Parts: sequence; structure tokens; C-alpha cells
Amino acid sequence: MKNKILFFLIFLCSCKKTFHSKNIYPKDIELPYYNEPTFTPIWLNQSNLKLDQIHRVRTFNFQNQEGKWINQNDLFGKIYIANFFFTSCGTVCPKMALNLLKVQKEFSSNEKVKILSHTVMPWIDDQEKLNEYGKLNSINSNFWYLLTGPKHDIYKMARESYFADEGFGKSITDVDDFIHTENFILVDQNGRIRAIYNGTLPLETSRMIEDIKSLL
Repeated sequence: MKNKILFFLIFLCSCKKTFHSKNIYPKDIELPYYNEPTFTPIWLNQSNLKLDQIHRVRTFNFQNQEGKWINQNDLFGKIYIANFFFTSCGTVCPKMALNLLKVQKEFSSNEKVKILSHTVMPWIDDQEKLNEYGKLNSINSNFWYLLTGPKHDIYKMARESYFADEGFGKSITDVDDFIHTENFILVDQNGRIRAIYNGTLPLETSRMIEDIKSLL
């Protein structure tokens, strides 16, 4: 009986998911760049690539919670966090929202920093729904954009610009397959990805805040 109990306890411990950050570089090292979905870090001084060969976020045009259309020109010269969510999500999305509120508290007065949260259910989360969600969650609409638009455009943006798809275990996903990701993606002033974080973890959010400061 004791052996069965011991085995059960070991089994429970082994079932706990351990998250290993993709940002494994020391704090005092310059943030790397990311060129493809595996998020293999690239440092220009250790690579044959030149800056103009590094992946950049594609052009976009989405509507925010106040009905304003936001495109890449509105983010030029700004650092921003991109993520994906939906307003009726009751599991990971509230955790992500709480962590992004910490970013809002830290940087909302800084015009050089923004948050872009894209809904993955735009057929439900229209501008009015996002506005209601924003007010309910104390979101500063001048700092944190809740974005909606055509599903195909959002999903294409998520997969091709931000590599923001965990694919539900599928090796290949279609552009219109449901987006599933807990990640925050840090994008620099020139539209290049500089870091990725687990958006549900407070420790990762603290690291992200420090990384944003390093880019300012």
C-alpha cells in the first residue's frame, strides 16, 4: 500500500508542466532577433545575416476598441507587445490580461510603448464587444489596442508575422485553423521580433518589462 501511495505522488509530480523560457540569454546581453517559428535566437555579431535579412512584421490594418483603424505606421518607432486572445476565454486569457495590466501600469505614460491584443474570434469580438471588454478590465485604450478584423487577415498575421501558433500538436496548420497561443511577442521600433514569453507567468512578465526598458 505504501508503495502504491509513493508511486501516485511521484506520478503527480511528474505531471506538473515545467515551462522553459525561450529567452535563455543572460540579462546583460543584447536582445537577439528571431527569423522563423522555432524562435532560434540570432545575434548579428555572431551571424552571417545582415539586419535587412532579419524578419519583420508585415503590414496590417485592424480596428481597435474605439473604432480607430490601426496599421503598421501607427507603430513605427515604437516598441510593442503582441498577443492573441478572445473576450469569452475563461482560462489562460484572464492570466494574460492581468500580466499585461502590469505592463500598462509600467509604461502607459510612455508614447514609445504599446500593447496590441488581437482577437482570434473576430466574428464575435467586434469593436463594441472589445470596447466593453476594455472598460471591464481597466484597459487604457490609448496605450493598449484591442484589435479585430477579418479572420483570415488576423490568422495570417499571427502565423506569418508573429509565428504565434502552437498548433494543438499538429505539425502543419492551415492559415484558418484556430489560433492557440499563450505567448507574448516583443517587437522593436523597426518591426522586428526580439523576444517571446509565456504570457501566463508573472516571472516572464517581469523579464519582459526589463527587456522593454533595454530597448528604450
